[in-house]
Amino acid sequence: MTTLKTAEDLVALPYVPPTHRIAYGPDSEQFGDLYLPDLPTHGDALLPVVIAIHGGCWRARYTLDHLSPFCAALAAKGVAVWSIEYRRVGNGGGWPNTFLDVGHAADKLREIAPTYKLDLNRVVAAGHSAGGHLVLWLAGRACLPISSPAYIANALKLRGVAALAAVVDLADSIACDICGGNATNLMFGNPVDQASAYAQASPIHLLPTGVPSINVAGQYDDTVPPTHTRPYVEQAQKLGDHTEWMLVSDVGHYELVMPNSSAFASVWAALSSLL
Repeated sequence: MTTLKTAEDLVALPYVPPTHRIAYGPDSEQFGDLYLPDLPTHGDALLPVVIAIHGGCWRARYTLDHLSPFCAALAAKGVAVWSIEYRRVGNGGGWPNTFLDVGHAADKLREIAPTYKLDLNRVVAAGHSAGGHLVLWLAGRACLPISSPAYIANALKLRGVAALAAVVDLADSIACDICGGNATNLMFGNPVDQASAYAQASPIHLLPTGVPSINVAGQYDDTVPPTHTRPYVEQAQKLGDHTEWMLVSDVGHYELVMPNSSAFASVWAALSSLL
């Protein structure tokens, strides 16, 4: 087995600045970085879009900066990438603010699409780890009851989701000590006392979504083990969603968003098929 990459390897990659940084709300954490492909011209053709959501266990100290090389590498493939920042545990995030931020950031694409020639009919979302949790939640948010504090009317429709080493079940993440059980802080309580909130925040409880997804896992991931993610795929398929499972050989957790790793080709293949 090859030596697996670490969180330190990921954050050590050189930061790549976006083409544009655009606010979607008044808070300092409510902005997105837009990466556009360096194309001489694409005339009237509209660009497909990847919404990218970074991980970091929903903790404030992890920002979208570490995902910048991944976003730039996707943009080099000819797509626009909308990498979103959001309030996290420690800087105003948690239930429901983190989820509202993700929803509003996605919906911001409607406003900026005409300026940057973005194709709103070809929007997919890709998220890693805790960001994988959030993109799967984004796909399922239309299933929330109107009474939910995270409900936003007229949610932007996704064409698909690539969930990379995704946290799919918050209660199970606590039981398995994923992210050190930080979902308890994200949800301001445990799954028993906050059962309704957990049901609205966990992607596995929002199935079926009607949104195609590809769930990608590293064979040797011991941060978010494939055994945690696989039940989401099985449940989604049972309920009629078009959902695929992709296990990438010889990699762990962090390679999935490192463009210099062997896993990047598999991740791009997943996104290409969704687009």
